[in-house]
Amino acid sequence: MTDHGPAAWDPTTVVDRFEQVRAHTELLAAPLSPEDQTVQSMPDVSPTKWHRAHVTWFFETFLLAEHEDGFTPFQEQYWFLFNSYYESLGPRYARPNRGLVTRPGAHEVGDYRRNVDARVRDLVERLDDGALGKLAPVLELGFHHEQQHQELLLMDIKHVLSRNPLQPSYAGGRRAPGEPDRLGWLDVEGGLVEVGHGGEGFCFDNELPRHRQWLEPYRIADRLVTNGEWLTFMADGGYDRPQLWLSEGWARVQAEGWRAPFYWSEHDGVWLEHTLHGTWPVDPASPATHVSFFEAEAYATWAGKRLPTEAEWEHAAVVDGQRDPGAPTTRGANLADLESFHPRAAAAPTGGGPRLRQLYGDCWEWTASAYHPYPGFRAPDGAIGEYNGKFMSNQMVLRGGCALTPPDHARLTYRNFFPHAARWAMSGVRLADGGAPA
Repeated sequence: MTDHGPAAWDPTTVVDRFEQVRAHTELLAAPLSPEDQTVQSMPDVSPTKWHRAHVTWFFETFLLAEHEDGFTPFQEQYWFLFNSYYESLGPRYARPNRGLVTRPGAHEVGDYRRNVDARVRDLVERLDDGALGKLAPVLELGFHHEQQHQELLLMDIKHVLSRNPLQPSYAGGRRAPGEPDRLGWLDVEGGLVEVGHGGEGFCFDNELPRHRQWLEPYRIADRLVTNGEWLTFMADGGYDRPQLWLSEGWARVQAEGWRAPFYWSEHDGVWLEHTLHGTWPVDPASPATHVSFFEAEAYATWAGKRLPTEAEWEHAAVVDGQRDPGAPTTRGANLADLESFHPRAAAAPTGGGPRLRQLYGDCWEWTASAYHPYPGFRAPDGAIGEYNGKFMSNQMVLRGGCALTPPDHARLTYRNFFPHAARWAMSGVRLADGGAPA
């Protein structure tokens, strides 16, 4: 999507990276039966086999169709079934009905993946360095696109398994509960700051262009809001007091019966939480997750605080020295490589002053920023331009990544986005305040 991928790759490097990304998708799907992979439990969820097929369709469409000699699709009908939202490429199957596609099955999707994988390897190995360099942006976009779907695959199967009356576990045993700790604050001076991707390494088009923005002085919480704090909000009537809520949010509370985060249920006075490790008592020390923007906003109002803007979040990370997800300050973050698959309690504070904890991983963090284009944004030409720009309306920005995000996919400037009422995504809350205390 951008020209910020590697300037020159050799075929061995590209093939190794391609095979690593593709193999990891299959590793994530391996614990699931063909029946698990076919279920669509709500319109926002896609079946596992659809994710596996769609990311394959992406490489077939944007790489092979453009550059393979004598290209023909693996299966003509797949062009229609596994197109997600690229209207300029022709008709597509309706998203809410993906669970009705019982054929092709999970095994046939595997055949599709193996066919396209072999053709991509053959294409890459035949290209010289110059030609391969020109394809680098498309290849890198394909890698990051598949990593997005690896995260979605886990979010979606969590919902699928939660609807099974047996509530089976995806990933085995539960992590031991954590220890609650005190909430701290980082004071940030503000001023005229730069926001957006700086031009080194990969980024999506919505992270560009880098631009200046004025920020008033503010404070930002050093960790995420915990389940224990959310229980206090609930006990204080948080879901019963309309004055805490935006109008549309309150309408959702009333219409859908919200009274706790999405995967919580009460049994004999005990709150339980469904996770990818099964259903367990709520851990008070762990971050509250699977809450909508409306819930995040209501909680912040109840706490007498607010949500940070995305510019405040990004600038605070720079001030705190956590600019790059590859830097030592972010190693060990609770991202997908740890295979916790769930938020965990914040580590104890270190150092002399407040430092931002849980900045990467654990939960995607709602911001107060609507998902709009940055000043000067231009979508790329062609069908690939439909990747992000067409969704810049009626969505809110989230930052930081979650426990399902691949570690080399998270970065400072990543702009995730979901509708205000979305709750199935692994989203949580970091508070902000209007300025440093006097």
